[in-house]
Amino acid sequence: MSHPFALPDEDREASPYTGYTRAHWEATADGLLEAAWRWATPGSALLDLPGRPSASGVRSDGLEGYARTFLAAGFRVAGAEGGDPHGWLDRYADGLAAGTLTPGRDDTESWPLILDHHVRGQPMVESASVAIGLRLTTPWLWDRLESGVQDRTEEWLRGALRHTPAPNNWYLFPQAVAGFLESVGRGDAETARALDRAEELMEGWYRGDGWYADGDGRAFDHYNGWALHLYPMLHAHLAGDKEQSARYGGRLREHLGGLSLLFGSDGAPIHFGRSLTYRFAAGSAVALGALTGHTPLSPGTSRRLISGTLRYFLDRGAVGEDGLLGLGWHGPHEATLQTYSGPASPYWASKGFVSLLAPAGHPLWTATEEAAPGEGPDQVLALPAPGFLVQSTRADGIVRLHNHGSDHVRPHEGESAAQEDPLYSRQAYSTVTGPTARANHADNHLAVVVAGVRSHRRRIHPLGAGGGGGWGWAGSWHLPLFASGPPTVPGMRVESVTVARGRYELRAHRALGVPAGSRVEQTGWATGRDDALTSALHGLHGWEEHEEVRAPQGTAYTNWAVMPRLSGAAEGTVILLSLASLTGRSDPVPLPEVLSGVRVDGCRIEVGWTDDGSTTRIDFEPLTVTHG
Repeated sequence: MSHPFALPDEDREASPYTGYTRAHWEATADGLLEAAWRWATPGSALLDLPGRPSASGVRSDGLEGYARTFLAAGFRVAGAEGGDPHGWLDRYADGLAAGTLTPGRDDTESWPLILDHHVRGQPMVESASVAIGLRLTTPWLWDRLESGVQDRTEEWLRGALRHTPAPNNWYLFPQAVAGFLESVGRGDAETARALDRAEELMEGWYRGDGWYADGDGRAFDHYNGWALHLYPMLHAHLAGDKEQSARYGGRLREHLGGLSLLFGSDGAPIHFGRSLTYRFAAGSAVALGALTGHTPLSPGTSRRLISGTLRYFLDRGAVGEDGLLGLGWHGPHEATLQTYSGPASPYWASKGFVSLLAPAGHPLWTATEEAAPGEGPDQVLALPAPGFLVQSTRADGIVRLHNHGSDHVRPHEGESAAQEDPLYSRQAYSTVTGPTARANHADNHLAVVVAGVRSHRRRIHPLGAGGGGGWGWAGSWHLPLFASGPPTVPGMRVESVTVARGRYELRAHRALGVPAGSRVEQTGWATGRDDALTSALHGLHGWEEHEEVRAPQGTAYTNWAVMPRLSGAAEGTVILLSLASLTGRSDPVPLPEVLSGVRVDGCRIEVGWTDDGSTTRIDFEPLTVTHG
């Protein structure tokens, strides 16, 4: 496929899966930088990329353009040991001098001040990219700056140490600033406090299985890789801190054991969580693991994953004809975005270029590409800490994520249906489908319909996860919320269990306290009219009707979508059971033929499988799930 900037010829001998080499990464970085710099201010301090502004305003967006592209340039030049054939660092040096001359002034070049997160705090985010860019290029940029520019830059950066971050990964931005200042001999008690505070919070946010919560709640998503692992591990690596490297490296290694399965055979990362417009930053933790040696993956597998995801987006229109990364997923897609997304936001994809810190002779680049974990035999992996159940199928290369633990609801917030977020609230996500938009029917969702109003799922309470030997399960409960009328029904809750085996998903629910006259609905995967995908949903117990419903706003993968839906009457305590499937196979076995029998006795469910005579048992009181 043609791209807006030139790429080297493919090398299918070294890279039989993607054709990409280190040279492709360098060319991509150079192409993105060249296109972005066309929109620089005369003094090079701001890159005002075209597009709708973020909630933080145009000036902050211009700083974002400078800072996030600087991160790419930093990795590019540092990985070449100072080689800078395009003169990127001279431009960033000029921008640094102009932007810090009169910060806060409303003129052509001045950078906005770094303030508390609730006072247009986006500059604090960008301070981390500026600091890391300077740290990576210290001998070739910082050391050549006039002392006055160095002092002004330090003073601007210290705003990140003196103001309050958002209560999540933002505390790693002062850490990045402090790490740089200490690396150039400008550390003091203020930088030490920032480093200590970040380290303290990371210990509290670590939940096991290699996963951190993004703050004090239960937000588990791609920020684990491109923020919560990246910043501390990169700081420890650059500082040569063996103790921190061992601690964070061990967690990174465990994280990659699960994360590496969340890429489809086409290179797509799982479409789940916020900030998906950062695209191939999803592979940054894989690259960092290869760079530092803290990975369970071979160098060939690591390169297959990171190059696969880079190529996935380049081949699907993520970069427009103008050479810019647009706001969206493949191409533009409004429903993927958040209010904090601005024209330069996609350039956090620059974190993927951390791979370039591995020099040309590193095994990451010299080893022959090997298959990704998702390209091996069918797998089911339970991750109890985040409450995930991961399911991959070799025949079609699809990876599915069943979410029973991540909700992005902050601990101090009450629950409200008005804040329902399709990127977290749905039961399942995949590498080939996206959630439907809020104004359309919700895909992969169990709704209780009371007085004609469908319920929403917000805060997710995990009930456990486990399995092994080709099967797995995860469970959770939630409080059904309503966008109109009474926000909740007293005493009503829904308990849910997903059992995955091969391409099949057994979806079981126990709804308690359902008022008389209510109905229940279960939807399946949303696919496009012309997709080479088959989405099926078969009712097993508690369902009366089956139909297809439309989502005209589509998803990140298709501009129009359709999904199967089951429905039925409900009152009191009801057990609901269905079998779902998403497959790219052209001749899937019909779902009614997959099971040999179903028995429901009170709160106990027993399901027999046709292929091998095995049985799955689910008991809701107390929750236990077995298979054998």
